[in-house]
Amino acid sequence: MHLKITGGKKLRGAINNQSAKNSATPIICACAMIKGPVTLADVPDIEDVNRILELIASIGVKVKKTGAREFLLDASGSLDVKKMNRAAAEANRSSLFLLGALAARVKKFSLYKPGGCKLGERTIRPHLFALADLGARIEERGDCFAVKAPALKGNKIIMYESGDTATENAVLAAALARGETTIKFASANYQVQDLCHFLNRAGAKISGIGTSTLKIIGVKKLKSVKNYSIMPDPIVAMTFIAAAITTGSRLVVKNCPMDFLELELYKLKKMGQKFKIKNQRLSKNGAFAIADIEIIPSALTASQDKIESRPFPGLNIDNLPLFVPILLRARGKTLVHDWAYENRAAYNLELNKLGAKISLLDPHRVWVEGPATLKAADIASPDALRSAVVILLVMLAARGKSILRNTRPIERGYENLYATLNKAGANIKIIND
Repeated sequence: MHLKITGGKKLRGAINNQSAKNSATPIICACAMIKGPVTLADVPDIEDVNRILELIASIGVKVKKTGAREFLLDASGSLDVKKMNRAAAEANRSSLFLLGALAARVKKFSLYKPGGCKLGERTIRPHLFALADLGARIEERGDCFAVKAPALKGNKIIMYESGDTATENAVLAAALARGETTIKFASANYQVQDLCHFLNRAGAKISGIGTSTLKIIGVKKLKSVKNYSIMPDPIVAMTFIAAAITTGSRLVVKNCPMDFLELELYKLKKMGQKFKIKNQRLSKNGAFAIADIEIIPSALTASQDKIESRPFPGLNIDNLPLFVPILLRARGKTLVHDWAYENRAAYNLELNKLGAKISLLDPHRVWVEGPATLKAADIASPDALRSAVVILLVMLAARGKSILRNTRPIERGYENLYATLNKAGANIKIIND
């Protein structure tokens, strides 16, 4: 499948933000820890989430779709990890959550190594070190991880790296470990918070949510949860914000989690971007402040300082690439430092085919010069979710007819993205080869 994009169209009206992929996948894996029914709402209908649902179903968790984006999950019965769907396990990185989720219940199992975006080396060591502190022994054996966790016990964990998935794995295992666990240098990012709120709803005892120090008192078992709504996705919200700015459009992005967009919006404000925040309220699960954001066409100047990401409360690592298409509209030159991944910065060079002026300084840093005169091109998107969608955003702004090939990376994280953009005024046609 590929896309034919007629660019240069203005977007208009309002777009509804989707729920968070990176919250849904660990919460779904957490359901394997609960010997009882769980109902989840606002589950995004995207490939990564569907693969995780297939994965837990293959080991014995009952999965039933009960409505649009609603699921009943029941892990009351016995689990058989030997029947794990290998293709689903290897399809994306989220299968790693089963290391922590199953450690307290299954005691001994093997997990196939995961796939995911091609972003250079993505270390698994922070996961292994954290789980080892709780008593789990994990060995790499060819294409899988061999896990032995006869008796998890609370401990003090110093996160080797403040990564989201590593922190979540530590939280999952600690929730059912005997005694008290303190996790220092924990990620406080949105998906970690959403997982912690879900686990507390299930009877876990987690405090310090939203900080870099989590305290967890292990419980003997977790209880059923009814109607837990996955939080809105700050990365998808930022994608729509970037689409509006890149195309010079007036657009309202609804259902935005504000605590995870405030810094991004502030940096945009300092570049000259105008916007309005409307209808402030709480998310459906009651844990997050959300609002609607109206983007107003504005003249932008380049950031006076480099743009880089940091663990929360810094600029989100996955939002960083979305500044690149915005900077193509800004007058001046900006340094973008993507320190977290080895290859992702280089993917920005594909935008030069569309008329961008981007120079690669090293594997992590690019200069972006604007304003750029964008033109149509034929490009195969890289196997990296955010880098692929950045190319799509620039094609929306480039006059003429562009072709974007290899769209699977985008579908991994975005639900009905093309139809949503078309409804707002874009011209995207899906072509099945």
